[in-house]
Amino acid sequence: MANPGLEKWIRPAIDALPSKRKLLLGFLLLLGFLVVATPLFNKWMYPLDYEEQILYSSNATGADPFLVMAIIRVESKFNPEVESHAGAQGLMQLTPNTVDWVVERGRFSPAFKESVHDPAINIHMGSWYIAGLIREFHGNEIAAIAAYNAGPGNVRKWMDEGRWDGTKQNITQIPFGETRHYIQRVTFFHERYSQLYSHLTNQRNSYTLPH
Repeated sequence: MANPGLEKWIRPAIDALPSKRKLLLGFLLLLGFLVVATPLFNKWMYPLDYEEQILYSSNATGADPFLVMAIIRVESKFNPEVESHAGAQGLMQLTPNTVDWVVERGRFSPAFKESVHDPAINIHMGSWYIAGLIREFHGNEIAAIAAYNAGPGNVRKWMDEGRWDGTKQNITQIPFGETRHYIQRVTFFHERYSQLYSHLTNQRNSYTLPH
């Protein structure tokens, strides 16, 4: 037999619920809000600047544009004025030694050395560099990301000596904690930018280097 005292409290609560039609309308409104708000929230969380320069340089150098975006996010958060204590400069935080190496090997104009803070120049050199690292490590993107942070000499040494096998699964083998963390962050942002901005790759071939 039902408990009269319990029913006394439950019945008013049930009666106070909105009708099924109101519940359905409320659900649809909430769903519509989420459809609109979620992409906006994601793009606020993972902002993108200099997409024209990134797409142009990626197309010209063969770099993955979303990897370039991820590196810029981790290195400078899209602030071209950042300079590290080691002298790394610009959006992709290129050190003087890296700039010299890229200009020489990439046969870029020596004037690039004086324009490393310029977003277009910095992105172009950084894109060429990361694309070259991926080729150097035979398509191993994880090893290339590690080399971007720790230097290709260190990464080759770790792999040649068997200290690291070059995989993300075994990044705990990497001696440098900073490099382990760097790989995790870059690959995380690579995935997010690939998901959010994949539509931009349809426009890659239409861009020219901004002046």
